[in-house]
Amino acid sequence: MKKLYLFIGLFCCLLRESYAQFAPQAGLSGSTAISATSGQFVGWATTCTVKRGLMNIADSTLGYASAGDSSQAIGPADDITVSLGDSGIADLTFGNPIFNGQGADFAVFENGFRNDTDSSEAFLELAYVEVSSDGMNYFRFPCNSYTQAQVQVGNGDYLDATKINNLAGKYVAMYGTPFDLEELTGTKGLDINNVTHVRIIDVVGSISGHSSHDNENLIINDPYPTPFPSCGFDLDAVGVINQQFTSVQQLAGNGSVSVYPNPATDYIVVSVKGVNPGELNATLTTITGNVVLQTTLSQTQNTISVSEYPAGMYFLVLTDTSGNKWTEKVTRR
Repeated sequence: MKKLYLFIGLFCCLLRESYAQFAPQAGLSGSTAISATSGQFVGWATTCTVKRGLMNIADSTLGYASAGDSSQAIGPADDITVSLGDSGIADLTFGNPIFNGQGADFAVFENGFRNDTDSSEAFLELAYVEVSSDGMNYFRFPCNSYTQAQVQVGNGDYLDATKINNLAGKYVAMYGTPFDLEELTGTKGLDINNVTHVRIIDVVGSISGHSSHDNENLIINDPYPTPFPSCGFDLDAVGVINQQFTSVQQLAGNGSVSVYPNPATDYIVVSVKGVNPGELNATLTTITGNVVLQTTLSQTQNTISVSEYPAGMYFLVLTDTSGNKWTEKVTRR
């Protein structure tokens, strides 16, 4: 009977490896990869701290990863990276919290590269992704790795992205792997509309000893060992798609205006300084230009209800008495 159970287990593993069809590599039909130049990104990590891992977790005499430094994970993706080493950790923060909007909320960039003879395969180094609302308690995205675990993936070997899900590094350089906070809905201790920290943890791809596992406790097989200063996950950047913000725009003369909260649920506050009440008109439009509201800002603190409008992106257009205009994106969730 035990042999039968072992056979069934092995058969199921082989079936997953053969038929797993997650999104394919960047550039192929159905890929979820997001280009670093995409207009979806509204912000990037502003701080990064790194705890390096060993060049080879099984041989501490080789020392630690050392390529790059933490500053190279700040700002937009540029294919210049910091190497984490085996089980190395990077903690990143942002100018404003990430929130759970429509679709992916942020993306992680690594520096993988394609197989010249097969565009569906690439050299990839993978990492877990965790998020936190307080910088102390972190929660991991459930991930899957259906790459075979019978033969070790080596330094010169490639991975098939269709067998990888929710692991950073799934896509080649300058293409981000997206993460959707909706998947962590209901996680106790996490506010998915106020994510302040993103943690990246290098996956140790060994299939024998020091192994890393996915959400189904399957071994994650990726290039190992990589006993070089540039070993482990090479973090390029974390780009934000859905980010809370309170913006301040300069108006004519010494005037300024700020809009908050953004994203909003029931209302927004438009705070005006240096401009006499009644000198600014506000128009709220959909992204296609349909006007949903027109009003005059008659006070220094103006509350505008948005509760009756569908969730999505809007433009708040402010016009002064001289005809000057300022535009602010407003998200209703």
